[in-house]
Amino acid sequence: MSEATTAGPGVVSGATSGRQQDGETRTTVWVALGANLLIAVAKLVGGLFAGSPALLSEAAHSVADSLNEVFLLASLKRSRKPADSAHPFGYGKERFFWSLLAAVGIFITGGCFSFFQGFEAFRSEGQETLSGYVIGLVVLFVALLAEGTSRALLQVRRQARQAGRSVRAEMRQSEDPALRTVFAEDSAACLGVLLAMAGMVLHMVTGEGWYEGVASLLIGGLLVHIAFALGRSAKDRLVGVAADPVLRREILDFLDGQPEIDAVTELLTMRLGPDSVLLAARVDLMPGVESELLEDVLVRVKRNLARQCPHVDHVFLDVVDADREDRRRARRERKAIERAAEAQAAEGRGDG
Repeated sequence: MSEATTAGPGVVSGATSGRQQDGETRTTVWVALGANLLIAVAKLVGGLFAGSPALLSEAAHSVADSLNEVFLLASLKRSRKPADSAHPFGYGKERFFWSLLAAVGIFITGGCFSFFQGFEAFRSEGQETLSGYVIGLVVLFVALLAEGTSRALLQVRRQARQAGRSVRAEMRQSEDPALRTVFAEDSAACLGVLLAMAGMVLHMVTGEGWYEGVASLLIGGLLVHIAFALGRSAKDRLVGVAADPVLRREILDFLDGQPEIDAVTELLTMRLGPDSVLLAARVDLMPGVESELLEDVLVRVKRNLARQCPHVDHVFLDVVDADREDRRRARRERKAIERAAEAQAAEGRGDG
């Protein structure tokens, strides 16, 4: 008969490095919050003075970004609360919950208001002044410079360079939802400002206000797309997403390399936070491992795995007697993980 044994949480984690990155991300969010509040006021004043729907849509965009940064600051603090009896695996998923609220904020405060401004621009006959539009364009140009040189963009580029992968791959593979959200906001803000400037310039040149209506609708569509992408990512992690394929392959390689383990028949992982992973694995031990040594073997494997993969801080190993079908299924799963890991590595190199 098989003997099932469970090993408890690992003794080593990546919490220290995670807190250091949180400190940098927190500074990035604070800087973005201050900048967005100033930009929102400038856009609002300029939009009211010029009577520009596109500029007012951009003001709503900046207000949405400011509100979201408050959510992200809350997530950085609350997700680091220590585990307790009510939450034995910690509060890491708070990060994903507040990121989901940020996505909802982008959709409602930014996207919906921009659509409203766009439709209003088609129905109204606003009276514009050249001086008002010049002021509005100056405000947008300053906002473009601020968004294009944001701390989030610089931080992401630096982390991508350190990891040896593209900025796009860094954002797709990053497990820091706060940084990913700020980066998405700043990138969308740059494109939104360009759309608003194009709408205002075309309105000034042609005298046709519908150009600004189109710009507002495009800004609204852009914000809805960003909100959907961020919300889907947060939803996946709240429901329970597996660790990335590269980490799963590293875990498999480590377990397969242990002399006492004959086969890993099942490998289950789940992200509990940006730097916390739960691992549950079924392993078949080599013949001859005595039952009285079983606990010592599992404790040693767990401890060494925690050193090899610091983010895997909750480890449970179940000893089973694998049959032929278990081994076939394990080989298929291993090949699927290998393919996914290679695809992720290729994306990081910019090959795909």
